[in-house]
Amino acid sequence: MSFFKPNSPSSFTMKILNYINGQLTPPVSGQYLPNFEPSTGKEYGKVPDSDVVDLELAISAAEKALDGWKITSAEDKFKVLNRIAELIDQKNEELAQAESRDQGKNIKQARAEITRAAQNFRFFASATMHFASEAHPMEDGTLNYTLRQPIGIVGCISPWNLPLYLFSWKIAPALAAGNCVIAKPSEVTPVTAFLLSWICIEAGLPSGVLNILHGTGPKTGKALVEHPKVKAISFTGSTRAGAEIAAFAAPRFKKLSLELGGKNPTVVFADCDFDLAVATSVRGAFTNQGEICLCGSRVYVEKSIYERFKDAYVKRAESLAVGIPSDETKNLGAIVSKLHFDKILNCIEFAKTEGGKVILGGNALVLTGENSGGWFIEPTIIEGLPAQCQTNKEEIFGPVVTIQPFETETEALHLANDCGYGLSATVFTTDLSKAHRFAAELQSGIVWINCWLLRDLRTPFGGVKNSGIGREGGWDAMKFFTEPKNVCVKI
Repeated sequence: MSFFKPNSPSSFTMKILNYINGQLTPPVSGQYLPNFEPSTGKEYGKVPDSDVVDLELAISAAEKALDGWKITSAEDKFKVLNRIAELIDQKNEELAQAESRDQGKNIKQARAEITRAAQNFRFFASATMHFASEAHPMEDGTLNYTLRQPIGIVGCISPWNLPLYLFSWKIAPALAAGNCVIAKPSEVTPVTAFLLSWICIEAGLPSGVLNILHGTGPKTGKALVEHPKVKAISFTGSTRAGAEIAAFAAPRFKKLSLELGGKNPTVVFADCDFDLAVATSVRGAFTNQGEICLCGSRVYVEKSIYERFKDAYVKRAESLAVGIPSDETKNLGAIVSKLHFDKILNCIEFAKTEGGKVILGGNALVLTGENSGGWFIEPTIIEGLPAQCQTNKEEIFGPVVTIQPFETETEALHLANDCGYGLSATVFTTDLSKAHRFAAELQSGIVWINCWLLRDLRTPFGGVKNSGIGREGGWDAMKFFTEPKNVCVKI
């Protein structure tokens, strides 16, 4: 099956459909939203503006499928989920071309993310074969054991920055644990979620086990969160939206996993491997135009090497090429939407009012030809801001970094922790004792030492403070999508 033509003309228009009860269906209302191509700024597709009527159809389909999927053997679950992984691998280039065009990311980055989406399905396909629970024999012969049973119907809501990668990160463990899923991708980047629908049909996933609804957060997402038959919500997105979901779901005792924003520190000590620190911290700041929740957007450098490091950091960032997503010679692509493009530029201007000095970039980049209306921003580095300013506190989620010196380890720790977010942190030092000591004191769910974005799917993923609640990945994800039941047997 071929469902996307790479390098298709700008006149190409894709009408996306919902995936309900194993079939591709238009929204009942007939209403659609425009889908824009970031590199041109032009509309190139239509997205269903789904509402509660579409949701009820998906709920009905999931209810009918639930009993059968819950008792499907682990081996049969493995076969169909692994088949989805195989098909994603087979269609990597088609999916990557679609992702690159839809989100604005460089095609090389898109290929890597599609590979990771396949790995997500493969990992949790295997996990369903090995998922086990505990038994606790007592001295008097009594036996306690734990049953881990599917929750039922669950909602998975994913963001626009890593569309298929994060969509699969939620769906795969939910299905592997025996749940039926209503999933809502971002309406800003819907294409690969739509293409996943085709893959699920080809893979033979039973009808109703997975349903994909397209639409906005305030309409489709809100209806999904509020539906009484949806017993758990796994959400990745903004802290603001996460707070609204929690405010509604908590009094109704829905199970919640919230992976929210980040304002991640990068701490560079004088005893670092200098070249490694420069290269990795630049990559960690500007990959995917800085539109990754794990990007290091606050760079703190020990004072004794600050000027040298700053010069090298600026020089390397200056070498990053911005261009159309399909150009493999470029490093950065387009910003995902006009709304986000304007927000980033406004944040840069606001940083200047707080005393920041733009030492690199700071401007929109205008390309030629059909890309003249695209949303491109130069890699931007800002120096001289006070630690307590808004620019150092609030997530920008773009190619914008602040940089400043510190004098002591204690000061570095204070600067790194002095923020409402706590998703990830990166530390560069060759002192192993310092690395362990510093990592233990960082208020962060993830700490990378002398590296960035190295992920093992078996490890827990998530943040502290305003970066969310709960953990995804490995057994943490499988456990989230099940309810534990203690059974006590008196022998």
